[in-house]
Amino acid sequence: MSTTIDSSVVTRMNQGGPSSRDASQSAELRNNFMTLLIAQMQHQDPLEPMDNHEMTSQLAQINTVSGIEDLNKTLKGITSQMNAGQTLQAAGLIGQGVLVPGDRVLMETDDDGNAHTTPFGIELGQSAENVRVTITNASGQVVNRYDIGSVKAGVESFTWDGRTTEGETAAPGAYRVRVEATSDDKTLDASTLNYAVVGGVTPPDGNGGVKLDLGAIYGQVGLGDVKQIL
Repeated sequence: MSTTIDSSVVTRMNQGGPSSRDASQSAELRNNFMTLLIAQMQHQDPLEPMDNHEMTSQLAQINTVSGIEDLNKTLKGITSQMNAGQTLQAAGLIGQGVLVPGDRVLMETDDDGNAHTTPFGIELGQSAENVRVTITNASGQVVNRYDIGSVKAGVESFTWDGRTTEGETAAPGAYRVRVEATSDDKTLDASTLNYAVVGGVTPPDGNGGVKLDLGAIYGQVGLGDVKQIL
């Protein structure tokens, strides 16, 4: 009579996908299988040899596990290199001004009473015949509303002159900007972007990729949130 392989070994190899086993588990399975395979070959009945097809199938599964482990190690190495490259790229943005999703505009005046405002951006999926800009204060009151004409698809930056509808200099502080894009009397999708300065970089961790530190007001954003570098 032929020697029967312990069914628990086969069961362990068939349970779960290869990705759920770590290197030590798969190595243990390989060792156990080879030990039992050699034992069966030594004690098999020549008149009832073991099933070659089943043995080949199990060996193929073990080789698949080993191949996936090697692939995972390679992918981890590539990911590590990519993360290092992204961190280095992001470090080059420290001190640079960027446009990220948001609607804030900061305004201040110098000693001569001249207004200085941070830029804002507009992102359009398609070109607009006209874009209207509305500036509101912290109370939601409209400070100024004006048209800037046609704007091409993509991202463009603009600057509010810091004046009210009456032409007076607005009070220093934080304002909101809202845009309405139209073409052929149809309203288009438009997103506003606000300006911020990159103060630092946080390397990627298990919760995401590289993060840019934009300060206490704007917090952290990913590299993909940067729409334009000014």
